Amino acid sequence: MSQAEVTRAESIEEQERARADGDKKPKSRRPANTAFRQQRLKAWQPILTPKSVLPLFFIVGVLFAPIGGVLLWASSQVQEIVIDYTNCPTEAPTGSFGDLSKYVSTTWKAKSGTPPSWQKTWNSTGQNWICTLQFNIPESMGPPVFMYYRLTNFYQNHRRYVQSLDLEQLKGTPVSNSTIAGSVCSPLATGDSGKAYYPCGLIANSMFNDTIGQPVLTGDSSEPYNMTNKGIAWQSDKELIKKTQYQPGQVVPPPNWVDYNYTESIPDLHENEEFMVWMRTAGLPSFSKLSRRNDTHAMKPGPYELSINYRFNVTEYDGTKSILLSTRTALGGKNPFMGIAYVVVGGVCVLLGALFTIAHLIRPRKLGDHTYLTWDSTNHPSTATATGRDDRMRPGA
Repeated sequence: MSQAEVTRAESIEEQERARADGDKKPKSRRPANTAFRQQRLKAWQPILTPKSVLPLFFIVGVLFAPIGGVLLWASSQVQEIVIDYTNCPTEAPTGSFGDLSKYVSTTWKAKSGTPPSWQKTWNSTGQNWICTLQFNIPESMGPPVFMYYRLTNFYQNHRRYVQSLDLEQLKGTPVSNSTIAGSVCSPLATGDSGKAYYPCGLIANSMFNDTIGQPVLTGDSSEPYNMTNKGIAWQSDKELIKKTQYQPGQVVPPPNWVDYNYTESIPDLHENEEFMVWMRTAGLPSFSKLSRRNDTHAMKPGPYELSINYRFNVTEYDGTKSILLSTRTALGGKNPFMGIAYVVVGGVCVLLGALFTIAHLIRPRKLGDHTYLTWDSTNHPSTATATGRDDRMRPGA
């Protein structure tokens, strides 16, 4: 083939390619022609006028204030006694009972009678104090009756603290020592022997370990008020924490779990609901956690005695710890915050509605008044015409 024929063939090929490119339509980036994509959906755009807005203020106020009143009334029906025993090792006497009134708060409607008292006794076996509390219940409580322990200034919501656990280990999986050592449980992942802590992490190691006894009704005869630690955990926690598949000798207890020895058997955390309650971390530095409950029998009025094995140290971080006995209503435990919030919001709405109504009656504003329009910073409301038109608003002006 000659050079001229080659050149002609290339020219024809280029023409065909150009024709093919011309036949292709350019891609359009325009959205599809639908009501949703083109923003043609029907919408409700209410015009806010005094006749429509002012009634809303009064409606909200009339609804919220009674709801707040009901919440406050329900909170006031809760029977509760709170005993702060933080300073028992330093302030409680030994051998006799001393006054405890300044550390006790109650919500009884009747007079409590005998003032509360306490004493401490040294436990030579556990090398700790046993704090004995005496208090009087002037009226029948419950059922149900709940016992909580309350801690203050304890930050369970710290980021590293919340993450310091191994979920697979809690589910019962025998996680290897090397895996635990490199997990978020560090620095409480493995012991000096290289064996993994079970359960590992900061949350488990710092578990509240004061041993709280049963309240005993004293007087003519000692009658214990039996409370159980079953049924205090959430069902979701029971489904998460299972019996471990570790064998004795494979793991070691956390440093603060001095009462446990894993050489013969490992505790079944699936049955330890107090552990489950502790592992569900609190969102605020002051919190209460359920420890005991009695859903069937009322707590009889009279003098009670409660012994606590004092081991959980709260003075190191300037915290406090308390025992709380409480009932509940259909709306929950004692918490006046929601009632106060509803009453305040309702009152503010009624007050604003009244002020706006007075302002509207004394000096009403004409609806659609174009004298309030300002087109730019140099144009004053008085320059606008009655129709709201301005020469500068016309295109090209």
